[in-house]
Amino acid sequence: MPAFYRATLGAFLEDDPQRIVGLLTVASGDSGFTELKHRQTKAWQVEIAVLTSACRALVATRSESKDWSLLLEYPIPRRQKRMDAVLLVADVILGLEFKTADKGHSPATDRQTEDYALDLRDFHEQSRGRRIIPIAVVPRAPSVPAPPSMDSNPVRPVQHANAADLASVILSAYEAEHDVTVIPLDPNAWDNSAYRPVPTIIEAAEALYAGHDVREITHSHAGQKNLAETSDKLVEIIRRAQQRRDKVVCFVTGIPGAGKTLAGLNVVHNPSLRGEGRPPAVFLSGNGPLVKIVSAAIVRDFRRRKQLGGAERTVSTFVQNVHTFVRAALDKPDQPPPENVIVFDEAQRAWNSTQNERKTGQEHSEPEIVLSIMDRHEWAVIVALVGGGQEINSGEAGLAEWGRSLQQRFRHWHVVAPPQALDGDTSLAGHRLFEAGNEAGLHIESEPSLHLDVNQRSFRAQRLAEWVQAVLAGDAAGATAIMPDLVDFPLVITRSLATVRAWLREHTRGLRRCGLIASANAVRLRADGLELSSGFRQGNRDMYVHWFLANPSDVRSSNQLEVAASEFECQGLELDWVGVCWGGDFTYNHATRNWLYQCFAGKGWGDIRQEIDRRYLLNTYRVLLTRAREGMIIWVPTGSVDDSTRPPDLFDVTADYLKRCGIPEIRSQIAFHAT
Repeated sequence: MPAFYRATLGAFLEDDPQRIVGLLTVASGDSGFTELKHRQTKAWQVEIAVLTSACRALVATRSESKDWSLLLEYPIPRRQKRMDAVLLVADVILGLEFKTADKGHSPATDRQTEDYALDLRDFHEQSRGRRIIPIAVVPRAPSVPAPPSMDSNPVRPVQHANAADLASVILSAYEAEHDVTVIPLDPNAWDNSAYRPVPTIIEAAEALYAGHDVREITHSHAGQKNLAETSDKLVEIIRRAQQRRDKVVCFVTGIPGAGKTLAGLNVVHNPSLRGEGRPPAVFLSGNGPLVKIVSAAIVRDFRRRKQLGGAERTVSTFVQNVHTFVRAALDKPDQPPPENVIVFDEAQRAWNSTQNERKTGQEHSEPEIVLSIMDRHEWAVIVALVGGGQEINSGEAGLAEWGRSLQQRFRHWHVVAPPQALDGDTSLAGHRLFEAGNEAGLHIESEPSLHLDVNQRSFRAQRLAEWVQAVLAGDAAGATAIMPDLVDFPLVITRSLATVRAWLREHTRGLRRCGLIASANAVRLRADGLELSSGFRQGNRDMYVHWFLANPSDVRSSNQLEVAASEFECQGLELDWVGVCWGGDFTYNHATRNWLYQCFAGKGWGDIRQEIDRRYLLNTYRVLLTRAREGMIIWVPTGSVDDSTRPPDLFDVTADYLKRCGIPEIRSQIAFHAT
């Protein structure tokens, strides 16, 4: 979507300010902002007056500046917001954020201004490789000296300007950054450039529930399947099921970070499915922290936009804990649930019969019970989102339990699944929906578009999941061979927790999020200042809502780097920059060239002998190593010779193995040259 207004500086100076305000008002209404606040109009008037004065001074000083381009209200799709102004000065981009009511500059404004610039760098096609200077403009603020340049990063540090010195700040930035050997920007191409944002699950949920489509909030890679294809196919299947009065279960698979959850959220809130007499769908997950955090984010966004009164009640009809859904349905055994369509996130983690009986008293597995509940309808669709190698807790049934339930009790259901789920692809850690021969007699449709193979989460590192798989498989040579493809994804190792914090703080700019994560079993990290006991987490049940959602300056925010989230809190979610804190539960054995699996009980470590429990621990580290979007630092403690629960030799061998997987080690706490 182009800017609300665009003109050369010369044309802008000849334009009527009131006409410009009128154009901005009309464009704002066309974009869905029907209630324009009086203070917004006043802000535009002040902004245009400041820009007019600055542009006059620029043209008087440098005549060629009359051909520079000014854009007002340029959309930032990932944030559902707009940049106040953009100046395209030859080959350089200046992003201006105005705070007309403020009296001084603030860190919050700086973060917002910088974040817009980072979004242009990462997702705006015509801005790729260009130098971008974010400028926070507070008309009544005192003058502030320009910050030192960061030559290694195309997004320069935030500069500050007021009404009096804006022209000189712009001119100084231009003179410092202009390169006569670089082709100038094309204003029309820049304004109409492809903009392919990669939202976090939290941002995507907010956008979808605000009425946006998945195409508006995701990027695609040329020649590869993307979320839009998968979402369109699911919508088609649901419509067909209603028309034919069929019962259909769809399986959506994909590599870690491919966007399975986003595809499911899009189906639940797809406007076309909520119309035409169809009852609403519901998004179900057994991941309690994800349900709580996503629900809280949507409620918070509703309130920020002042759009809804009973936000909690409305959101709860779309996002629910699967165990709550099942209990409610079992309380009314003769009635179908209100929804004909359910999306079951992380369906491979549904409880098996043993765990379900222990938790609820029901003798059947959760997949079997969910199928029986939806079977009460005349027509129904279950969309099961399935990830490989993501089972991290006891009692999780896995993909095969769905196949067993379908084969034994629900043979009348139509099954739609990608070849990867039917054949046991590596992206599913070799798991298959049906054991050989068990699919006989079932109506099975193979649908390739239901597999997502493009990493949406780590948009700078499409092969990160492959690298993690090689590391966990003990294949150091294979991991090292992948490292050149991760060149845009900073990935380092250190033995110092202080270095981790310093590295994350230097790299995390704007409104990006960083945080520490660790295995819930790595309880001896307590000696280094990280508490991971179950009692600590259970006593702070809302802590991780604030951890993921609070502003970076909030002491409860993940950005404070004071509290580490475990695999249970971060599975299904992500951070821009991650510090993985390695524990004594999962260390490398150089002699056997394999991993040591341990659990802590009483006052010491004991070996984990059950294969299923070993798999859960392996998957824990798979989850931890695939949470980062932009970069990751791994901290392997040094241990202590005076503490038998933290043997230095095990940590040393583990660190050496990870370095042999291609990760460079850093030792200094400063000067990391953030990217």
